Formats: sequence, C-alpha cells, structure tokens
Amino acid sequence: MILPGKITRLTILDLGLFEVRGGERLIGIPAYLLETDAGQRILFDTGFPPAYAADPAIADHDRLGGFGRLLDFSPRQTATGALALLNLAPKDINLVILSHGHIDHVGSLPVFAHAPIVMTRAERSDPRPRYFGTARPMDWPDAAYTLIDTDTRVCHGLTLIPTPGHTPGHLSAILDLPETGRVILAADAINRASEPGEGFADALDPAAAKASADRLLALAPGGLLIFGHDPAQWPTLRKAPATYG
Repeated sequence: MILPGKITRLTILDLGLFEVRGGERLIGIPAYLLETDAGQRILFDTGFPPAYAADPAIADHDRLGGFGRLLDFSPRQTATGALALLNLAPKDINLVILSHGHIDHVGSLPVFAHAPIVMTRAERSDPRPRYFGTARPMDWPDAAYTLIDTDTRVCHGLTLIPTPGHTPGHLSAILDLPETGRVILAADAINRASEPGEGFADALDPAAAKASADRLLALAPGGLLIFGHDPAQWPTLRKAPATYG
C-alpha cells in the first residue's frame, strides 16, 4: 500500500463544461477528491490548465480548438478553485493519481507537483503528456512519480487498475466506500455509457479499450460506475460540496 488508512469519502469536483469538436458532445470535466480516515487527501485527475481560465488566448495558442472549446471554465472551476470551495488548497493534497495525459485530465498537474504522482509507466513513457492530437504544449512536471504496471492498492478501499485502450497507459480506480459501496471511476476507459456500443471510436486502440471496459463492467454490478464524460450522467452526480461516503 502507498498510504495508510481507508477511503471514507468521495467528492466530485466540477471542473467546467466543454464542447467537443463543434458540438459533437457537451461534456462535464470531473476530478475526484478521495479522503481517508487517516487524514490523507488524494486527487484523481486535475482538469484543464488554470491559465485557460485566466486567458482563453493561451488555449488557442495550445491548439485546443482542434479538440473543442471551453464553454464554462472560470477560476472557480480550476482544480485550485474547486478545492477552495471546500476550504482546501493544493498543499492539502497528499497524493495525485493521473488517469492519462489528455489535457482535460493532466492540465493542472504542475500545481500539485509537491505531492507524489501515481500513474502507469506506459503513460509516463510519453516524452510529454498527450494533450490531444499532435499538440504537445506542456511538459511533465518535476515531481516524485510512482509508476505502476499492474493492479495496485493505494490504501484500503482504493485499488488502481490499468485500463489501456483510450491511451496506452490509461488508469481507472475501484473504490469501496463505507455507505455507498462499490464506486468505479472509469475515467475515459468508458467515456460514456454509449461508447461500448459505438465500438470505442475515440480510443487509440479500440480492441484494448473493449477489453478494459469489459473488465470494468464485470466489476460494476450493484455499484456506481462513473463514466469519464457522460452527458446524461453528469447532471445526476452529486458535486462538491456534496459527497459520497
């Protein structure tokens, strides 16, 4: 195990609204705060770069338009701003987990470089985070990385499982909460409920993505499966300051 204690609470952070490729989909951008009974705070994913909230021209310079456009991204919806709504600051995060290197997940990673970062070895092997398409505008921050290749228990009630396909080193999380029970943070291993039926067209390796999704779905019966960016599910999820315990 990496941390002491047991996961007792999950808080979903609302990190903005994004229009994919000219209106193809309108998606919410989540990150997740996980807390243990030993006082540890874990951040799963980090949203877009905070600079995009301060100056949209920076997103244009980074070629975000090839992916889509931010419709709702204020300073309150950066990872720092969302934590502030809970009276927390980046320094209060003890561990960061990165599902993969696309910009809506990795963008604020440098803000949390004081904390160890857990991700797969395959994803970290990219010279730079994948961002989107051929754009690679950011570097990996100088931080302490814990690189994993197999299922890894972070603490009681939190296990990470590699789910390649969407990207080669994609990572998902399995939570067991005291009241809610099983929660699966699929991230983009299952981007939306319709993705398995659509053949994982957005995945770099659709066959691997299907195998990863099949594994997550097999773990899901009776639990809450949170998709990466499902337009129908997003409004139904409890957002901060509400929690799952």
